[in-house]
Amino acid sequence: MAGLVTTFGAGAMTNSIPEIRDAEFLFVIGSNTSEAHPIIAMEMKRAVARGATMVVADPRRIWMTTIADRHLMLRPGTDVWLLNAMANVIISEGLTDPEFIERNTEQFEDVVAAVAEYTPEQAEIITGVPAEDIRRTARQYATTEKAGIYYTLGITEHSHGTDNVYALSNLVLMTGHLGKPSAGLNPLRGQNNVQGANDAGASPVFYPGYQRVDDPAAQAKYEQLWGTKLSPEPGMNLNVMMKAVGDQIRGLFVMGEDILLSEPNVKRLEEGMNGLEFLVLQDLFLNETARFADVILPAACFVEKDGTFTNSDRRVQLVRKGVEPPPGALADWEILKRLANAVGMSWSYEHPREIYREMAQSVPNFAGISHERISERNDGLQWPCLDDEHPGTKFLHEGGVLRGKGQFQAVQYRPSYELADDDYSLLLSTGRTLYHYNAATQTRRAPGLHAKQPEPFIEIHPKDARRRGIAHGDWVSVTTRRGQVECRAIVSRQVRRGCIWMPLHYAEARANLLTVDAGDPVTQTAEYKVCAAEVVKLRDGDGANTFPGSFYAAGGPGVVATPAE
Repeated sequence: MAGLVTTFGAGAMTNSIPEIRDAEFLFVIGSNTSEAHPIIAMEMKRAVARGATMVVADPRRIWMTTIADRHLMLRPGTDVWLLNAMANVIISEGLTDPEFIERNTEQFEDVVAAVAEYTPEQAEIITGVPAEDIRRTARQYATTEKAGIYYTLGITEHSHGTDNVYALSNLVLMTGHLGKPSAGLNPLRGQNNVQGANDAGASPVFYPGYQRVDDPAAQAKYEQLWGTKLSPEPGMNLNVMMKAVGDQIRGLFVMGEDILLSEPNVKRLEEGMNGLEFLVLQDLFLNETARFADVILPAACFVEKDGTFTNSDRRVQLVRKGVEPPPGALADWEILKRLANAVGMSWSYEHPREIYREMAQSVPNFAGISHERISERNDGLQWPCLDDEHPGTKFLHEGGVLRGKGQFQAVQYRPSYELADDDYSLLLSTGRTLYHYNAATQTRRAPGLHAKQPEPFIEIHPKDARRRGIAHGDWVSVTTRRGQVECRAIVSRQVRRGCIWMPLHYAEARANLLTVDAGDPVTQTAEYKVCAAEVVKLRDGDGANTFPGSFYAAGGPGVVATPAE
């Protein structure tokens, strides 16, 4: 969001999910789309079936690479080198859109100077991606009319994540792939209402609708609307908060998040939790964080409450209560209303429609959206939606960039915070799988999903496994400078040599005991995707097919290489 607000003026997908099927060129980078965003992946599959070219840039061989025209298997953390080299090709071969650049952008000359040294040949040395593949991808992207870029946490969860977003934005601006169908720059949101949470102001720097808390006009507006004084100082972001727990932060309210599974370097976080005076947990089930809670507030799940979800493409959709929540559980807004009134407020909301109406009144981009209006539409409404007659906006920046001029951002490569060395010779990256969701508070309680992936694992390249005497299915110890976990080894060429990959879903082998909490300088987002690690065999496996029927099963559907290879 920080990168897109700076370059384009809006922190959301520029285009719509249904447009993907009509794209002619898809550049998917840092996104295991078929597992983390399977519905969006269906649209990508439709585009490929219709003849679109797909290029996937990812350190792993994922399912999407099996249908891609090209897989750019870059070294973890070298995205800026790859993207700047693509920009170098586009500029040096005259493939930019000079008219769009002149009319709609500023500071292009800074990027021209910055990428001059990022030749494809030098990029091949740094990234491991062949120079000719970089050239072909840059040329295809620049010369295809309907060319869209799609990315997610593989781009942002780095100590240089904002630089990665800037580098992607530069490619879009220099080619003019903005403000038109089936193009643009499209972050695929990691959860089903992350976009809605940001839109509503769940941010340390924004009120609803991305109005900055340090803007005096926005502050005055919300002080009048909410009837209370508000601080003009930006708050702490998540990574900063987690480092302050138990020290500067003495009380904590955790809502719908298992932070002791999802936050990096959780050993240090656990030490901080022991210093808290008071912890409130609001969730559906007991989880790892509940071990430290003083009070647990039972919340209703999505089928037990009314409200809206806003998905990745800014589409506000209505959620209707299907069943009543269990005795004692309440919708989140009801819990927050009761807490507010208990400390002296006089909130009188009776239904989520009233809360959304208040937000829409204060945000021009949401002014035409209401529960009443979207109840008549199965496909919801996409902001900006300026009044009750406005049809919503399928794609952003038509006729001009929202911030007035698209701002190029020259970036230079910075290595990841922690690289492999003699003591920790492998690079660990973490992520999600198809069968479990985030901290798996819900999915590991589903017998069918548990049967698909019942236990924690790492992927390791056959040559790295052979050097360590590890066979497919063996139990291993994975260690970093922050902690150690035990899990199964999946021997596969899905990962690069020198790299391992691990899902974050398992409480008995918490991947985030291992990850580094070094943050991006702009957003402080932690570097979940790169840290130095080592793997040691503990004991032989039982020879069983670890995940029958799954993508990871030896010889199963979609597997690029069996352990024997």
